[in-house]
Amino acid sequence: MGIRLGRQTVMLSTPPAVIGYAGVVGQKEGEGPLKGCFDYISDDSYFGEKSWEKAESHMIRQCFQIACGKAGLAPEGLDYIFSGDLLNQCVSSAFAMKDCKAPYMGVYGACSTMAESLGLAAMVIDGGFAAKACALTGSHFCSAERQFRFPLEYGGQRTPTAQWTVTGAGAVILAAGGQGPKITHVTTGMIVDAGIKDANSMGSAMAPAAYETLKAHFTETGRSPNYYDAIFTGDLGAQGHDILQALFRADGVELDARYMDCGVLMFDLNTQNVGCGGSGCGCCASVLGGHILEAMNKGVWQRVLVAATGALMSPTSSQQGDSIPGICHAVAIESGV
Repeated sequence: MGIRLGRQTVMLSTPPAVIGYAGVVGQKEGEGPLKGCFDYISDDSYFGEKSWEKAESHMIRQCFQIACGKAGLAPEGLDYIFSGDLLNQCVSSAFAMKDCKAPYMGVYGACSTMAESLGLAAMVIDGGFAAKACALTGSHFCSAERQFRFPLEYGGQRTPTAQWTVTGAGAVILAAGGQGPKITHVTTGMIVDAGIKDANSMGSAMAPAAYETLKAHFTETGRSPNYYDAIFTGDLGAQGHDILQALFRADGVELDARYMDCGVLMFDLNTQNVGCGGSGCGCCASVLGGHILEAMNKGVWQRVLVAATGALMSPTSSQQGDSIPGICHAVAIESGV
């Protein structure tokens, strides 16, 4: 059983190992700086389907199948699947997983869903309730635009602080035993509302939540940022990335070059016309499954902290003038433990 280190952090007693992982993205993401990292890049935004929503389900299912193949595991060999997405009732995940014949738990943490599902999967295994579990999520630019903003046909203008929802999915399969990188700590975030109401300024809405979760992680584990070879936030984008650094700098803490944001890494901000960078729960998921874990297996990093961030909003709450609460969940992944 895990050991609670504080109000928010659990240290896992028998850290589960990553035995399979995958990242699948769309064409625009495949033209970015990480283009050589993904298992599959689609040149068709429909993924062969007839709607954006079906395309999102197809992509999530495809990513899941690739991860299972790399783990040498049939879907029915999983004790749990934890999956979510951005669409109402998490329909993309539900339709993607409906034929998998494995116990399924749908989760929603907005863009923090990958870290949330990964943390839940790790804790279920550490608690002895499962031997193998999958954390899985994805998002699609076109389906997200239709739900949260305007249909693409509307041709709406985007502000400089806006971010581009990543068409991508990521899957990570954990097991009670194995030689891969291990999930050692899970820090569950608390909701933080900074009073931001601009849905085109997600980075500023989510950065305070990332700050609070990371600060709790460092305090409760007794670790400093320097303990980690790399620290990733999920999708604060360029604006949120700078705000988070400034918040820590005010505490006398420099995150320096070890700190990176998945939304900034995904695209070339100078040439790809994505505003402040990538967003969506598929952003952190595909970067984790396509870049971070592969780099860890190659020995580039030994200790990594992944802190995915989410904006807990809906079209209705935004239209009614409500502020945008943020959430952030952090997962420590370490090799050689």
